[in-house]
Amino acid sequence: MQHSVIAASLAAAFVLLSGTAAGQAYPAKPVRMLVGFPGGSTTDIIARTYGHKLSELLGRQVVVENRAGAGANIAAEAAAKSAPDGYTTLLGSPGLAVSPALYSRLGYDALRDLAGVGQVSATPHIMVVNKSLPVKSLQDLMALARARPGQLNFSSAGPGGSDHLGTELLSAMAGLKIVHVPYKGGPQAISDVIAGEVAMYFAAMPVGLPLYKAGKVKALAVSSAQRLAFVPELPTVAQSGLPGFEHVLWSALLVPAGTPRDIVMRLNAELVKAMNTPELRERLAALGAEAVVTSPEQFGAFLKSETDKYGKIVRALGLKVD
Repeated sequence: MQHSVIAASLAAAFVLLSGTAAGQAYPAKPVRMLVGFPGGSTTDIIARTYGHKLSELLGRQVVVENRAGAGANIAAEAAAKSAPDGYTTLLGSPGLAVSPALYSRLGYDALRDLAGVGQVSATPHIMVVNKSLPVKSLQDLMALARARPGQLNFSSAGPGGSDHLGTELLSAMAGLKIVHVPYKGGPQAISDVIAGEVAMYFAAMPVGLPLYKAGKVKALAVSSAQRLAFVPELPTVAQSGLPGFEHVLWSALLVPAGTPRDIVMRLNAELVKAMNTPELRERLAALGAEAVVTSPEQFGAFLKSETDKYGKIVRALGLKVD
């Protein structure tokens, strides 16, 4: 009898220890980080910056996988339909909040099918134009657009992206008629501005800042609430005749809904550690982005409020993608 009790106790202890070991084993293989934009885009750069650090912290490689197209919805849907085991993550952007109102049909519901691990960055935009365009300020650009209604065009990294919506918002506030030319990512969107195929692009800082610094494009304004220390010569959009304008690109890490809580919290804890490393903060700061990490609950509430906010804007502007 005593032997059977001891055997049962040992078996129970083994099960308990096995469960603990299994819980501690994550990750036991590489982790994918899906990105809805091509290499060199702002979201891709931020994904690779965090991915490199997370690989060190998790002890397993974080592999960034680009699935560009459809306003980043291809990547988002793939993440939403992946197994909720912590091995597929998504670096999402405001398109997650914009798409429900913008697209007639979506194969996923971000609020239902994805769970936030936390926001990871905040990035202002910079309005850049082709160097031959006869403007020296955002006021000049708006005057030119009003004088040539429907003749000037602007690029974006895809329908529903932060750059697209930011330009539509600026256009609506300024009463402009400009034509949208969508691309599959920021690098392509800005390359055609340099080539003169497109007049303007409201680029996220990591894409626009280096080319402005290199003299490839003219920069007219930034989308932040205040001027930025690294480009003090550029006024804000609000200072350029549109008071109250502010528009920032955020990035966040998400996982499929139903991913175990302990895995979500492990990933969040490693994001916090990554954010607090000087090299990551300096890398993002050099690109014009700020490292920010929130809790899963904070990001969940934020995504809901962003979805409500952008839904109203998209409907007010009458934007739709079939």
